[in-house]
Amino acid sequence: MDIKAIIMGLAFALMWSSAFTSARVIVEYAPPLTALALRFLISGLIGVGIAFLLGQSARLSRKQWMGVVIFGVCQNALYLGLNFVAMQTIAASLAAIIASTMPLLVALAGWLIFGTKVKALGIAGLIAGLIGVTLIMGARIQGGVDIYGLVLCVIGVVSLTVATMAVLGASSGGNVLMIVGLQMLVGSALLWAPALAFETLVVTWNWQLIVAFTYTTLVPGLAATLVWFLLVRRIGAVRASTFHFLNPFFGVAIAAVLLGERIGFLDVVGVAVIAGGILAVQISKQA
Repeated sequence: MDIKAIIMGLAFALMWSSAFTSARVIVEYAPPLTALALRFLISGLIGVGIAFLLGQSARLSRKQWMGVVIFGVCQNALYLGLNFVAMQTIAASLAAIIASTMPLLVALAGWLIFGTKVKALGIAGLIAGLIGVTLIMGARIQGGVDIYGLVLCVIGVVSLTVATMAVLGASSGGNVLMIVGLQMLVGSALLWAPALAFETLVVTWNWQLIVAFTYTTLVPGLAATLVWFLLVRRIGAVRASTFHFLNPFFGVAIAAVLLGERIGFLDVVGVAVIAGGILAVQISKQA
């Protein structure tokens, strides 16, 4: 893994983790699904527009189109849609912790569903991840966390797992920025229906909302997704996923600094254990 890949991985982890804090600010002042659908529409149009200017084509292979649709549905519409709704009632740090377990779920699905061999270190990582999640969830439930929001986040991370397992097929064959833009437009199209059907357009306009929406549209929305696709193409999905072990730390730290969210002792221990589990699982996959 070269220095460029390391910088890309660190940048992706930081951008991805910061999305929970900016999303928490957005849902404080605007309807979650409407805001997310608009975010994807803007990000998607920007991505597709820049891709056309760079000479990229929308003529994708069948494998790429399948990846675009699966990624757009599972990550953008389901995972992020459910998380935006959930963060009306739960902390950004908790949402980040739940989402960060995705690499563990990918490894577990490969083991149980597809019969992928898991080394002893990988099994130890899965067990450590389970212990870390149990510590955090136990502490948060005793502290009175909203169960409905918690369940939405859990369903969301399962959807993210499916999207991640499809990303390699979508990123191969070129036209990366075009693919990023198209999968965002897929998510936007799916979110407008529930947004218009179930939400009332009441927006509290202030600088916090404007800054958070602009940031989440351009940085976690467009830049992070593009960096992730490029990183997967550069070093492969397995090695790229190693950087996910940083997400629990970054997600909790950013929420604590910018939102003032209280982080308990068990949260710190749980995050460390989950991060160690993710790292162990990813290392065990490498030759």
